Amino acid sequence: MGKIITIANQKGGVGKTTTAINLAAGVSSKGYKTLLVDLDPQANATSGLGFSRIYPSVYDVLVKGIPIHTAIRKTVMKKMGILPSELSLVGAEVELVTEKNRESRLKKILLPVKKNFDFIFIDSPPSLGILTLNGLVAADSVIIPIQSEFYALEGLGKLLNTIRLVQRSLNSRLSIEGVLITMYDFRLNLSRQVIDEVKKYFGDRVYNTIIPRNVRLAEAPSFGKPIMLYDPNSKGSEEYMELSEEVLKKNGKKGIRKRS
Repeated sequence: MGKIITIANQKGGVGKTTTAINLAAGVSSKGYKTLLVDLDPQANATSGLGFSRIYPSVYDVLVKGIPIHTAIRKTVMKKMGILPSELSLVGAEVELVTEKNRESRLKKILLPVKKNFDFIFIDSPPSLGILTLNGLVAADSVIIPIQSEFYALEGLGKLLNTIRLVQRSLNSRLSIEGVLITMYDFRLNLSRQVIDEVKKYFGDRVYNTIIPRNVRLAEAPSFGKPIMLYDPNSKGSEEYMELSEEVLKKNGKKGIRKRS
């Protein structure tokens, strides 16, 4: 059975979608079958992999009950699929309100395909609404990206409180997979101070890998490619490949498979 990892932070602009795309792609490049679930109505992970106006999408699976296997698409990475999103997903917040077990809808949907993948990564929206809640209930663990800026820890308490509530009442197995420092600027003392604060708070759950600010990382989505295909020699690509190995090793995948 594949491990489900949700990437979550209710703050926007922290590199959440960039991490979702490139971590899923990096792990798949090591030979592991991965699925990226785009649970964000902005559908940036979907467009970042070259898709647009997709039907059926995660909305149709979540709300309309369409079988999940009909919505999963192959991507430019040989061993990576995507459950795409589109703007209509914004209506799911309202449409699921009256549904029974609405917080567990995604968990139930992923169950039939979980055995087909080694890892399933969920890109959640920048909010703590019903969609993010579904991502946390479905997941085995959560990765929290934190940008190395002045307000990095602002509002993080709300996310951690939500995680604790989910652990207590909806998903007792949920754990923090790791905390990822993103948008790091090596020229700024402030960036180093933020890392010290984050490590003081989260300890050894902070990944050794640090994702830098990188122009090529920002460009890659407009070409519909993960960074390791768009510019494999860039600093952004190198760091996401390092992160992929770090995540794999943490999950007992010590014998890293050859890329494919």
